[in-house]
Amino acid sequence: MEKQRVLIISTSAGTGHVRAAQALEKEFSRDPRVAEVVHEDALKFTNKLFREFYSSLYLKLVRSAPSVLGWFYRASDEPWKGEAVRTQLDRLNTRSLVKFIREFQPHLIVCTHFMPAGIISHLLEKGEIQTRHAITVTDFDCHAMWLTHCFHRYFVALEETKAHLEALGLPPERVTVSGIPIDPVFAEKFDRAAIRKSFGLDPKRTTLLLSAGALGVGPTELLVERLNELQHPFQCWVVCGKNPEIRERVEAAARDFPKRFCVLGYTDRMHELMHASDLYIGKPGGLTTSEAMACGLPLAVFAPIPGQEERNSDHLLENGAAIRCNELTTLAFKLDQLFASPGRLIAMRKAAKVLGRPHAARKVVATLLEDRLPTVALESEQREAMTQAAARAAGR
Repeated sequence: MEKQRVLIISTSAGTGHVRAAQALEKEFSRDPRVAEVVHEDALKFTNKLFREFYSSLYLKLVRSAPSVLGWFYRASDEPWKGEAVRTQLDRLNTRSLVKFIREFQPHLIVCTHFMPAGIISHLLEKGEIQTRHAITVTDFDCHAMWLTHCFHRYFVALEETKAHLEALGLPPERVTVSGIPIDPVFAEKFDRAAIRKSFGLDPKRTTLLLSAGALGVGPTELLVERLNELQHPFQCWVVCGKNPEIRERVEAAARDFPKRFCVLGYTDRMHELMHASDLYIGKPGGLTTSEAMACGLPLAVFAPIPGQEERNSDHLLENGAAIRCNELTTLAFKLDQLFASPGRLIAMRKAAKVLGRPHAARKVVATLLEDRLPTVALESEQREAMTQAAARAAGR
């Protein structure tokens, strides 16, 4: 059998899509059936204005108008809604990407974002390329914008998500529950006490992990101030990401409590911090949540982005792997209540472990390299039936 050339395409709108692609790249590169694996950011092949639209605009909305993102998520969650305009816009701005794909001639393309997935689908539909096209959804739910006309296989996080896609009309044998691909390092075993000691922390004290995310977004210093109201003894890593201003504010807020807080910027040791922590405090992005679950680390969810993060949060709460803090004023109260019931925290850790799929990337790679099914091409009648099924489910 000919060794495979694999192209993984992400989009740097946020960091999760890129991290999922990097995890897949690692697993593909380890497989002897792969001749070459290349990971590219689709936005690298576009113009500055288009990149600003996809990445910078998204970040600005997260910071200043998250409710707009929630409105758009709900308004666009209908199969094929606005697809023609969106596909045309994407194609006009990604001609260099299409040229690269044709020159590379991959046997297999894996997309970790819906934008390149739509472009690949269009090229397949028009017969302009020949490849197998896999789509890896990077949140627990599958928004309608991930749907494409032509594909080989979908990889999703949950059995519930698979059931949703089947109810819409996708062939059941083409939807695989893999989990969201995360770096294989999160599947490794670590000595919790040794990690804590390496940072100068007490190996036996309740340890929290507070994160502003890789981009350093959120009122992290205010969370630090509220954590100081906790009655329960604790220590806390605070990861400020790539935002030096947030780190300065956090360090100022934590200055009077040096034994409580260990303030970090961006770190490549997140897998160690997660394994050595008792509770994660932050936003439930798809990748972060999957990494935490793989480590058996429950969440205290704060300020989820309306739309996909709220839905991720719902799944965690439903399965007993998280609590949610809707107000800063009640953060210390809710955590003290949790820590006063050690059995509850233990149960949350077990629930997180059950949800965890640390080998998701390996599952995706193994499935695709062993699979030789032909491309699925959804005809117009099938797509219309999917639209009607979604409308009935939504009561429209």
